[in-house]
Amino acid sequence: MRILKVINNNIVSAVDDKNEEVILMGKGLGFHTKAGQQICTERVEKVFRLNDESAKGRFEELLKQMPLEHIQLSVKIIDYAKQVLKNRMNPNIYITLTDHIDFVIQRIRSGIDFPNPLLWEVKTFYPSEYLIGEYAVSLIRQELGIELKDNEAASVALHLVNAEYNTDMNNTMKITSTIREVLGIIEEYMGRKLDEESLHYSRLVTHLKFLVHRIFTNQILDDGETELSEMIRRMYPDEYGCSERIADYISGKYETCTISQDEITYLAVHIRRVFVELYKLEDE
Repeated sequence: MRILKVINNNIVSAVDDKNEEVILMGKGLGFHTKAGQQICTERVEKVFRLNDESAKGRFEELLKQMPLEHIQLSVKIIDYAKQVLKNRMNPNIYITLTDHIDFVIQRIRSGIDFPNPLLWEVKTFYPSEYLIGEYAVSLIRQELGIELKDNEAASVALHLVNAEYNTDMNNTMKITSTIREVLGIIEEYMGRKLDEESLHYSRLVTHLKFLVHRIFTNQILDDGETELSEMIRRMYPDEYGCSERIADYISGKYETCTISQDEITYLAVHIRRVFVELYKLEDE
């Protein structure tokens, strides 16, 4: 690989064997080197591939001013997340999470701590991502001796959710709070508390995550199953009515968001499954 630009003593921009631009990280990799020189691949600790030119520029600027140990921490967390989640993540996670980790470390060292208002929601709706957040908190404590609270695990988790769903932090927070509000509407309309430990509750939350994400990214399902909708309306009038209430709430709160008839129908079926399970438990 050939150096294009030295970013700092530990980071260089280079061209790989496929003539693609990459960013390379390694201790002392850029020290006493210059553009045009070949890089010994054995010294390379991490290869970053960002396809977007703007993202590459932002990442380079970020890396210029950041301690190597903060970048290495972020890389370890992201690599661990990829192993656990086994989902494709937007490469921009290297920008967003690395920037966040560096900011958190500086903030805590300055004695500044921010609460995360979505801590409960993140732990409940994104348990795998939250566990990775806990791993991040533990890793930072182990390698830097900095104690972080649970709210930082939730913040790391939200960055991972962003990368998984290919959205931004604003939409991710909207999606997360909307799921909480929808679950509240279900309990109020149906007059019963949901069993958060049940399998169907977990399936309902998963359905809501994808539903609300589709709503906020304008990828809503088209209407097409009108006969099915009418059948579900007749069979499960309470659950269907609850689903319509949710649709009205979302379109009222977010004027640009609408829910199709098919989405209302599928949501009603999930609500039905949750309460059928509750009915069975009450009869036992």
